[in-house]
Amino acid sequence: MNATSLLALAAAVTTALTGGVLLAFSAFVMTGLRALPPADGAAAMRAINRAAVRPPFMTVLFGSLVLAVVTATVALVTGASTAVLAVAAAAAHLLGCVGVTAAANVPLNNGLEAALDPATQWRSYVPQWLAWNHVRVLACAVAATLLVLAAR
Repeated sequence: MNATSLLALAAAVTTALTGGVLLAFSAFVMTGLRALPPADGAAAMRAINRAAVRPPFMTVLFGSLVLAVVTATVALVTGASTAVLAVAAAAAHLLGCVGVTAAANVPLNNGLEAALDPATQWRSYVPQWLAWNHVRVLACAVAATLLVLAAR
């Protein structure tokens, strides 16, 4: 197994881990928060959002992107036959996971944090946040799959 394949596998695992964390939110965390009274759900989500911007999650989110980009770069530079897969994986991760996080989920989180009445905002926040989170999960799944294929 060459260096590009090892990088691709490491990027695939970390990207899948990122997607798994995001999937947990779509699959059951948000369902649990929605079952709470709106003020409690909003308060819990605000606390989660504050906790998310700490090294454990940020390292996984951005570390997996860095590994995907490095994999694509190495594949291109070395002329690997799987370079197109690696580049597509890095693009899916950058645009679909990190890009959507920055352009959609973070602004929604910031709006909930700044809301004068978070309980009222909660009703519209949840479906919007979930829709964008589903995009992130799908992007991570696509990127991880492409990286596994690039590792071959």
